[in-house]
Amino acid sequence: MATTPIDLDGVEEKQLLQFRLCDLPLKIENTWLNELVQKLYAELEARGLAFRPPCYLGDEWFSPEGIPAIALPFYLAHPRLIQLERKLIGEAEGESREEAMRLLRHECGHAMVHAFGLTKRQSWRGVFGHPRKPFSDYYRYQPYSKSYVRNLKDFYAQSHPEEDFAETFAVWLNPDSNWRELYAEWPALKKLEYIDELVPSVGKKTITVPKKDFFWHISTLKKKLESHYRAKRKLYIEHEADFFDADLRLIFSESAKSPKFKASRFLMARRGILEDTVSRFTGEKKVLIRNLLSRLRRRCDTLTLGIVAGKEEMVLTQFTSYLTSLVSNHRYTNRYKPGK
Repeated sequence: MATTPIDLDGVEEKQLLQFRLCDLPLKIENTWLNELVQKLYAELEARGLAFRPPCYLGDEWFSPEGIPAIALPFYLAHPRLIQLERKLIGEAEGESREEAMRLLRHECGHAMVHAFGLTKRQSWRGVFGHPRKPFSDYYRYQPYSKSYVRNLKDFYAQSHPEEDFAETFAVWLNPDSNWRELYAEWPALKKLEYIDELVPSVGKKTITVPKKDFFWHISTLKKKLESHYRAKRKLYIEHEADFFDADLRLIFSESAKSPKFKASRFLMARRGILEDTVSRFTGEKKVLIRNLLSRLRRRCDTLTLGIVAGKEEMVLTQFTSYLTSLVSNHRYTNRYKPGK
Protein backbone atom coordinates (compact mmCIF):
# COMPACT_ATOMS: atom_id res chain seq x y z
CA MET A 1 0.00 0.00 0.00
CA ALA A 2 1.36 3.42 -0.96
CA THR A 3 2.23 5.49 2.13
CA THR A 4 3.54 8.54 0.27
CA PRO A 5 2.22 10.24 -2.87
CA ILE A 6 3.35 8.43 -6.02
CA ASP A 7 5.46 10.46 -8.43
CA LEU A 8 4.17 9.03 -11.69
CA ASP A 9 6.67 11.05 -13.69
CA GLY A 10 9.73 9.94 -11.74
CA VAL A 11 9.05 6.43 -10.46
CA GLU A 12 10.87 3.58 -12.20
CA GLU A 13 8.73 1.19 -14.21
CA LYS A 14 9.59 -1.82 -12.07
CA GLN A 15 8.39 -0.01 -8.96
CA LEU A 16 5.38 1.48 -10.72
CA LEU A 17 4.12 -1.99 -11.61
CA GLN A 18 4.03 -2.92 -7.94
CA PHE A 19 1.50 -0.23 -7.05
CA ARG A 20 -2.17 -1.09 -6.82
CA LEU A 21 -4.58 0.67 -9.12
CA CYS A 22 -6.38 2.15 -6.13
CA ASP A 23 -3.12 3.78 -4.98
CA LEU A 24 -2.58 5.74 -8.18
CA PRO A 25 -3.15 9.50 -7.70
CA LEU A 26 -5.60 9.88 -10.57
CA LYS A 27 -8.75 11.92 -11.16
CA ILE A 28 -10.64 12.97 -14.24
CA GLU A 29 -10.77 16.56 -13.02
CA ASN A 30 -7.99 18.86 -14.23
CA THR A 31 -7.04 16.49 -17.06
CA TRP A 32 -7.83 16.45 -20.76
CA LEU A 33 -10.44 13.78 -20.02
CA ASN A 34 -12.59 16.31 -18.20
CA GLU A 35 -12.62 18.44 -21.34
CA LEU A 36 -13.87 15.44 -23.33
CA VAL A 37 -16.60 14.70 -20.78
CA GLN A 38 -17.77 18.31 -20.93
CA LYS A 39 -17.74 18.10 -24.72
CA LEU A 40 -19.93 15.00 -24.53
CA TYR A 41 -22.38 16.80 -22.25
CA ALA A 42 -22.47 19.76 -24.64
CA GLU A 43 -23.26 17.43 -27.53
CA LEU A 44 -26.08 15.82 -25.55
CA GLU A 45 -27.51 19.25 -24.76
CA ALA A 46 -27.30 20.29 -28.39
CA ARG A 47 -29.32 17.20 -29.30
CA GLY A 48 -32.03 18.03 -26.79
CA LEU A 49 -31.05 15.46 -24.16
CA ALA A 50 -31.00 16.31 -20.47
CA PHE A 51 -29.25 13.00 -19.76
CA ARG A 52 -25.74 13.43 -18.32
CA PRO A 53 -24.12 10.05 -17.61
CA PRO A 54 -21.60 10.37 -14.77
CA CYS A 55 -18.06 9.46 -15.81
CA TYR A 56 -15.33 7.93 -13.65
CA LEU A 57 -12.01 6.10 -13.93
CA GLY A 58 -12.06 2.31 -14.22
CA ASP A 59 -9.74 -0.28 -15.69
CA GLU A 60 -11.22 -0.15 -19.21
CA TRP A 61 -13.76 1.61 -21.41
CA PHE A 62 -17.23 0.38 -20.42
CA SER A 63 -20.68 1.22 -19.14
CA PRO A 64 -21.59 -1.13 -16.25
CA GLU A 65 -24.41 -3.53 -17.06
CA GLY A 66 -27.69 -1.85 -16.18
CA ILE A 67 -25.98 1.30 -14.86
CA PRO A 68 -26.24 4.61 -16.80
CA ALA A 69 -22.64 5.62 -16.17
CA ILE A 70 -19.38 5.53 -18.13
CA ALA A 71 -15.97 4.27 -17.03
CA LEU A 72 -12.88 5.63 -18.74
CA PRO A 73 -9.59 3.69 -18.54
CA PHE A 74 -7.29 4.95 -15.80
CA TYR A 75 -4.21 5.12 -18.00
CA LEU A 76 -5.63 8.03 -19.99
CA ALA A 77 -5.44 10.24 -16.89
CA HIS A 78 -1.64 10.52 -17.02
CA PRO A 79 0.94 10.57 -19.87
CA ARG A 80 3.25 8.12 -18.05
CA LEU A 81 0.47 5.55 -17.83
CA ILE A 82 -0.45 6.04 -21.49
CA GLN A 83 3.18 5.29 -22.30
CA LEU A 84 3.10 2.17 -20.11
CA GLU A 85 -0.14 0.94 -21.69
CA ARG A 86 1.29 1.42 -25.16
CA LYS A 87 4.49 -0.42 -24.26
CA LEU A 88 2.84 -3.43 -22.60
CA ILE A 89 -0.29 -3.79 -24.76
CA GLY A 90 0.84 -2.32 -28.05
CA GLU A 91 -1.66 0.54 -28.07
CA ALA A 92 -3.38 2.88 -25.65
CA GLU A 93 -6.99 2.82 -26.79
CA GLY A 94 -8.42 6.32 -26.82
CA GLU A 95 -5.16 8.22 -26.45
CA SER A 96 -6.06 10.63 -29.26
CA ARG A 97 -8.90 13.07 -28.71
CA GLU A 98 -10.75 11.91 -31.82
CA GLU A 99 -10.63 8.24 -30.85
CA ALA A 100 -11.51 9.03 -27.23
CA MET A 101 -14.62 10.93 -28.32
CA ARG A 102 -15.69 8.05 -30.56
CA LEU A 103 -15.39 5.70 -27.61
CA LEU A 104 -17.06 8.11 -25.23
CA ARG A 105 -20.06 8.57 -27.51
CA HIS A 106 -20.25 4.80 -27.96
CA GLU A 107 -20.31 4.16 -24.19
CA CYS A 108 -22.86 6.94 -23.84
CA GLY A 109 -25.08 4.92 -26.17
CA HIS A 110 -24.85 1.98 -23.76
CA ALA A 111 -25.56 4.30 -20.84
CA MET A 112 -28.68 5.53 -22.67
CA VAL A 113 -29.90 1.94 -22.99
CA HIS A 114 -29.27 1.36 -19.28
CA ALA A 115 -30.92 4.61 -18.24
CA PHE A 116 -34.17 4.24 -20.14
CA GLY A 117 -34.53 0.48 -20.64
CA LEU A 118 -34.57 0.93 -24.39
CA THR A 119 -34.08 -2.75 -25.21
CA LYS A 120 -37.48 -3.51 -23.67
CA ARG A 121 -39.20 -1.56 -26.42
CA GLN A 122 -40.56 -3.64 -29.28
CA SER A 123 -39.70 -0.82 -31.66
CA TRP A 124 -36.04 -0.96 -30.54
CA ARG A 125 -35.91 -4.72 -31.07
CA GLY A 126 -37.52 -4.35 -34.46
CA VAL A 127 -34.73 -2.02 -35.57
CA PHE A 128 -31.64 -3.45 -33.84
CA GLY A 129 -32.53 -7.04 -32.97
CA HIS A 130 -33.07 -9.01 -29.78
CA PRO A 131 -30.76 -8.01 -26.88
CA ARG A 132 -30.51 -11.59 -25.64
CA LYS A 133 -28.22 -12.52 -28.49
CA PRO A 134 -25.02 -13.80 -26.76
CA PHE A 135 -22.10 -11.42 -26.58
CA SER A 136 -18.88 -12.76 -28.06
CA ASP A 137 -15.42 -11.48 -28.97
CA TYR A 138 -15.72 -13.58 -32.11
CA TYR A 139 -18.22 -12.51 -34.72
CA ARG A 140 -18.57 -12.72 -38.45
CA TYR A 141 -18.81 -9.36 -40.12
CA GLN A 142 -19.45 -8.12 -43.63
CA PRO A 143 -16.93 -5.33 -44.29
CA TYR A 144 -18.99 -3.79 -47.07
CA SER A 145 -22.39 -4.01 -45.40
CA LYS A 146 -24.41 -0.80 -45.52
CA SER A 147 -26.78 -1.95 -42.81
CA TYR A 148 -24.44 -0.70 -40.10
CA VAL A 149 -22.76 2.61 -39.32
CA ARG A 150 -19.01 2.87 -38.91
CA ASN A 151 -17.63 4.46 -35.79
CA LEU A 152 -15.17 2.13 -34.04
CA LYS A 153 -12.77 -0.26 -35.77
CA ASP A 154 -13.42 -3.91 -36.63
CA PHE A 155 -16.97 -3.16 -37.82
CA TYR A 156 -18.01 -3.34 -34.18
CA ALA A 157 -21.66 -2.48 -34.84
CA GLN A 158 -22.07 -5.96 -36.33
CA SER A 159 -21.03 -7.78 -33.14
CA HIS A 160 -24.33 -7.48 -31.20
CA PRO A 161 -27.65 -5.55 -31.31
CA GLU A 162 -26.64 -3.40 -28.31
CA GLU A 163 -23.30 -2.60 -29.92
CA ASP A 164 -25.18 -1.73 -33.09
CA PHE A 165 -27.27 0.76 -31.13
CA ALA A 166 -24.24 2.21 -29.31
CA GLU A 167 -22.39 2.69 -32.58
CA THR A 168 -25.44 4.20 -34.27
CA PHE A 169 -25.97 6.52 -31.32
CA ALA A 170 -22.31 7.61 -31.46
CA VAL A 171 -22.64 8.57 -35.12
CA TRP A 172 -25.98 10.30 -34.51
CA LEU A 173 -24.54 12.31 -31.59
CA ASN A 174 -21.36 13.40 -33.36
CA PRO A 175 -21.93 16.99 -34.53
CA ASP A 176 -19.41 16.50 -37.35
CA SER A 177 -20.84 13.29 -38.78
CA ASN A 178 -23.42 14.79 -41.20
CA TRP A 179 -25.07 11.39 -41.02
CA ARG A 180 -28.08 12.12 -43.22
CA GLU A 181 -25.81 12.78 -46.17
CA LEU A 182 -23.12 10.23 -45.29
CA TYR A 183 -25.59 7.34 -44.92
CA ALA A 184 -28.08 8.39 -47.56
CA GLU A 185 -29.54 5.32 -49.31
CA TRP A 186 -27.94 3.01 -46.73
CA PRO A 187 -30.24 0.70 -44.72
CA ALA A 188 -28.33 2.03 -41.68
CA LEU A 189 -30.06 5.38 -42.21
CA LYS A 190 -33.28 3.92 -40.79
CA LYS A 191 -31.46 3.17 -37.53
CA LEU A 192 -30.18 6.71 -37.30
CA GLU A 193 -33.65 8.09 -38.02
CA TYR A 194 -35.08 5.80 -35.33
CA ILE A 195 -32.77 7.36 -32.73
CA ASP A 196 -33.67 10.82 -34.00
CA GLU A 197 -37.35 10.01 -33.48
CA LEU A 198 -36.70 8.30 -30.13
CA VAL A 199 -34.99 11.25 -28.43
CA PRO A 200 -38.09 13.41 -27.80
CA SER A 201 -39.56 10.65 -25.63
CA VAL A 202 -36.56 10.69 -23.27
CA GLY A 203 -35.08 14.10 -23.94
CA LYS A 204 -36.16 15.84 -20.73
CA LYS A 205 -35.53 12.90 -18.42
CA THR A 206 -32.60 12.96 -16.03
CA ILE A 207 -31.03 10.07 -14.13
CA THR A 208 -29.23 10.05 -10.79
CA VAL A 209 -26.60 7.36 -10.25
CA PRO A 210 -25.26 6.79 -6.71
CA LYS A 211 -21.48 6.41 -6.45
CA LYS A 212 -21.92 2.93 -5.00
CA ASP A 213 -23.01 1.90 -8.48
CA PHE A 214 -19.73 3.00 -10.05
CA PHE A 215 -18.61 -0.60 -10.46
CA TRP A 216 -14.88 -1.25 -10.86
CA HIS A 217 -14.07 2.32 -9.91
CA ILE A 218 -10.30 2.67 -9.73
CA SER A 219 -10.51 3.47 -6.00
CA THR A 220 -11.86 -0.06 -5.38
CA LEU A 221 -9.36 -1.96 -7.55
CA LYS A 222 -6.75 -3.49 -5.27
CA LYS A 223 -4.86 -5.44 -7.92
CA LYS A 224 -1.31 -4.37 -8.74
CA LEU A 225 -0.53 -2.88 -12.11
CA GLU A 226 1.70 -5.89 -12.75
CA SER A 227 -1.23 -8.28 -12.23
CA HIS A 228 -3.53 -6.09 -14.28
CA TYR A 229 -1.21 -6.16 -17.27
CA ARG A 230 -0.38 -9.83 -16.93
CA ALA A 231 -4.09 -10.63 -17.27
CA LYS A 232 -4.65 -8.10 -20.03
CA ARG A 233 -1.73 -9.32 -22.11
CA LYS A 234 -3.32 -12.78 -22.20
CA LEU A 235 -6.29 -11.23 -23.97
CA TYR A 236 -3.99 -9.48 -26.42
CA ILE A 237 -1.62 -12.38 -26.97
CA GLU A 238 -1.82 -11.98 -30.74
CA HIS A 239 0.02 -8.68 -30.37
CA GLU A 240 2.97 -10.40 -28.70
CA ALA A 241 6.10 -10.41 -30.84
CA ASP A 242 6.52 -14.19 -30.65
CA PHE A 243 2.91 -15.11 -31.44
CA PHE A 244 3.70 -16.60 -34.88
CA ASP A 245 7.12 -18.06 -34.05
CA ALA A 246 6.16 -21.72 -33.71
CA ASP A 247 4.28 -21.69 -37.04
CA LEU A 248 7.05 -19.90 -38.91
CA ARG A 249 9.60 -22.40 -37.64
CA LEU A 250 7.49 -25.23 -39.07
CA ILE A 251 7.53 -23.63 -42.52
CA PHE A 252 11.07 -22.25 -42.71
CA SER A 253 14.53 -23.48 -41.82
CA GLU A 254 15.97 -22.50 -38.45
CA SER A 255 18.85 -20.52 -39.90
CA ALA A 256 19.61 -18.66 -43.08
CA LYS A 257 23.08 -19.64 -44.30
CA SER A 258 23.22 -16.83 -46.83
CA PRO A 259 21.19 -13.69 -47.65
CA LYS A 260 20.02 -15.47 -50.81
CA PHE A 261 18.05 -17.95 -48.75
CA LYS A 262 16.63 -15.62 -46.10
CA ALA A 263 12.92 -16.24 -45.50
CA SER A 264 12.16 -12.53 -45.44
CA ARG A 265 13.83 -12.06 -48.82
CA PHE A 266 11.94 -15.04 -50.20
CA LEU A 267 8.62 -13.58 -49.04
CA MET A 268 9.43 -10.09 -50.28
CA ALA A 269 10.18 -11.44 -53.77
CA ARG A 270 6.78 -13.13 -53.81
CA ARG A 271 4.76 -10.43 -52.08
CA GLY A 272 2.71 -9.62 -55.16
CA ILE A 273 1.54 -13.16 -55.84
CA LEU A 274 0.87 -13.75 -52.13
CA GLU A 275 -1.27 -10.61 -51.84
CA ASP A 276 -3.16 -11.40 -55.06
CA THR A 277 -3.82 -15.02 -54.16
CA VAL A 278 -4.85 -14.48 -50.53
CA SER A 279 -7.00 -11.46 -51.42
CA ARG A 280 -8.77 -13.42 -54.18
CA PHE A 281 -9.72 -16.35 -51.98
CA THR A 282 -10.49 -14.46 -48.74
CA GLY A 283 -12.01 -11.26 -50.06
CA GLU A 284 -9.74 -9.24 -47.79
CA LYS A 285 -8.16 -5.95 -48.85
CA LYS A 286 -4.58 -6.18 -50.02
CA VAL A 287 -3.39 -3.43 -47.70
CA LEU A 288 -4.41 -5.49 -44.66
CA ILE A 289 -2.71 -8.60 -46.06
CA ARG A 290 0.39 -6.53 -46.76
CA ASN A 291 0.54 -5.31 -43.17
CA LEU A 292 0.36 -8.86 -41.82
CA LEU A 293 2.91 -10.08 -44.34
CA SER A 294 5.30 -7.31 -43.30
CA ARG A 295 4.93 -8.35 -39.67
CA LEU A 296 5.71 -11.96 -40.56
CA ARG A 297 8.73 -10.97 -42.66
CA ARG A 298 10.18 -8.89 -39.81
CA ARG A 299 9.71 -11.82 -37.45
CA CYS A 300 11.50 -14.15 -39.86
CA ASP A 301 14.46 -11.77 -39.79
CA THR A 302 14.45 -11.68 -36.00
CA LEU A 303 14.47 -15.48 -35.89
CA THR A 304 17.04 -15.65 -38.76
CA LEU A 305 14.79 -18.06 -40.64
CA GLY A 306 15.60 -19.24 -44.14
CA ILE A 307 14.68 -21.79 -46.78
CA VAL A 308 16.40 -24.90 -48.05
CA ALA A 309 17.53 -24.78 -51.67
CA GLY A 310 15.19 -26.77 -53.88
CA LYS A 311 12.28 -26.50 -51.47
CA GLU A 312 11.00 -23.14 -52.74
CA GLU A 313 7.75 -24.40 -54.27
CA MET A 314 6.83 -26.47 -51.22
CA VAL A 315 7.59 -23.55 -48.88
CA LEU A 316 5.55 -21.17 -51.03
CA THR A 317 2.57 -23.55 -50.97
CA GLN A 318 2.78 -24.01 -47.20
CA PHE A 319 3.17 -20.32 -46.49
CA THR A 320 0.33 -19.35 -48.85
CA SER A 321 -1.98 -21.78 -47.05
CA TYR A 322 -0.84 -20.45 -43.69
CA LEU A 323 -1.30 -16.80 -44.64
CA THR A 324 -4.74 -17.56 -46.11
CA SER A 325 -5.86 -19.24 -42.88
CA LEU A 326 -4.64 -16.31 -40.77
CA VAL A 327 -6.40 -13.74 -42.93
CA SER A 328 -9.62 -15.78 -43.14
CA ASN A 329 -9.78 -16.26 -39.38
CA HIS A 330 -9.14 -12.58 -38.74
CA ARG A 331 -11.69 -11.48 -41.31
CA TYR A 332 -14.51 -13.40 -39.65
CA THR A 333 -13.51 -13.54 -35.98
CA ASN A 334 -11.13 -10.59 -35.39
CA ARG A 335 -8.55 -13.18 -34.31
CA TYR A 336 -5.79 -14.82 -36.33
CA LYS A 337 -6.35 -18.06 -34.43
CA PRO A 338 -9.83 -18.50 -32.91
CA GLY A 339 -9.67 -20.14 -29.54
CA LYS A 340 -6.24 -18.81 -28.66
